[in-house]
Amino acid sequence: MTGQEEAQYKKMTETPIPKLILKLAVPTIISMLITSIYNMADTFFVSQLGTSATGAVGIVFSIMAIIQAVGFMLGMGAGSQLSRLLGQKKNKEASEVGATGFYCAFAFGICLTIFGLIFLDPLMSLLGATPTILPYARDYASYILIGASIMCASFVLNNILRGEGKATLAMVGIATGGIINIILDPIFIFGLKLGISGAAIATVLSQCISFFILLSFFIRKKSLIHLSIRNLSKKPAVYGGILKTGLPSLCRQGLASVATVALNVNAAIYGDAAVAAMSIVGRVFMLLLSVLLGFGQGFQPVVGYNYGARKFDRVRGSIKFSLYCCTGIMLVLATLGFIFAPQLMMLFRKDDAEVIAIGTLACRAQCVALVLSPVSVLCNMLFQCTGKAALATFVSACRQGICFLPLIVILPRIIGLYGVQLTQPLADVITLILCVPLLSRFLKGLKVEEENYLKKAAAGETA
Repeated sequence: MTGQEEAQYKKMTETPIPKLILKLAVPTIISMLITSIYNMADTFFVSQLGTSATGAVGIVFSIMAIIQAVGFMLGMGAGSQLSRLLGQKKNKEASEVGATGFYCAFAFGICLTIFGLIFLDPLMSLLGATPTILPYARDYASYILIGASIMCASFVLNNILRGEGKATLAMVGIATGGIINIILDPIFIFGLKLGISGAAIATVLSQCISFFILLSFFIRKKSLIHLSIRNLSKKPAVYGGILKTGLPSLCRQGLASVATVALNVNAAIYGDAAVAAMSIVGRVFMLLLSVLLGFGQGFQPVVGYNYGARKFDRVRGSIKFSLYCCTGIMLVLATLGFIFAPQLMMLFRKDDAEVIAIGTLACRAQCVALVLSPVSVLCNMLFQCTGKAALATFVSACRQGICFLPLIVILPRIIGLYGVQLTQPLADVITLILCVPLLSRFLKGLKVEEENYLKKAAAGETA
């Protein structure tokens, strides 16, 4: 084990839990916030082009969610595995996992680009574009699809760095691209008069910049993981392990895409204003949830490392600290969001009273449910980073799959537009109810696992 590797291991397994989680979470929260802000910047600047253009951003978000779903599946699958491997001091195997996830992401992105550009118009219609939204959606999506491989691979690089506890490096790559995107949006949309295409070009260029910054950390050996093509695995078990561990992320992000399509299709019945309003609300809550997700991604490598190192007391301490901290943060954000919901909507479409009214109710309903989100999000990440793939997959499928999809089909047929606005908050409540007993069972199982490990250690059977 090299000096760098030994120092990283010591940091992850001996630093006090609150200090370590916050040290890893703060850069991750910043990078997640900037990512959400530049997604909101697209919506904000495009909203100046009209209600139909605003709706188009919501439609194309489904494609971006697919790219993100696969990127997170491969990135979180590789990152969660390699954090446990590094905790077990198996650095060579960790590099093999990281490189395999990276090259698989690139291959998927190329396939999506080819398929998406060939079937562009039918795809946009399938995702919920109305005839008036379709031209805008087509212009926006074509550039996003061209950048799919870079975007997907960036998610993997980002999660590999987080998985080994290098959250600050991950933040630098993501944050730089996000800030550049915010700067380029108005220049391309209004200055160069490229309209909605300018927003997409700005997004792709900023993603390319993020990709090359992140890649440079691996080239300059700032990471413990080596991405040489020689490390691309030929073992089916490695691919299976990445997919199995990353499946919860695919479910979470993939179902988010399906849920967005279902939401857009049902909102479209009530016109472009409803599609635009729900698109804006979706982006606002991406911003609020990004704080929770960022904290969770700082929590994951701590749990993964210490679970791999069999330091069970630190695993329990991480769970307790993160639940208390995240619930407090979400309570503050939910309160602010509830109070200022009309003003948030007016930032985007101040001259469209219908969009403001629809969005305000949806925003306030989701704020009420936001306080419940830490339990389900942290459960999902906890199960994933400790190798409980089946549990993690179930939890990730709940919020926008098992709970959301039946509700979005049933509620609008019973209470009309209110059903579209209230589906997500109700799905969040049901998800919480399902997660509480699962978390309790995990903690009891962890205690049994610790007792068995201590018995083996006393008998001299552990490595």
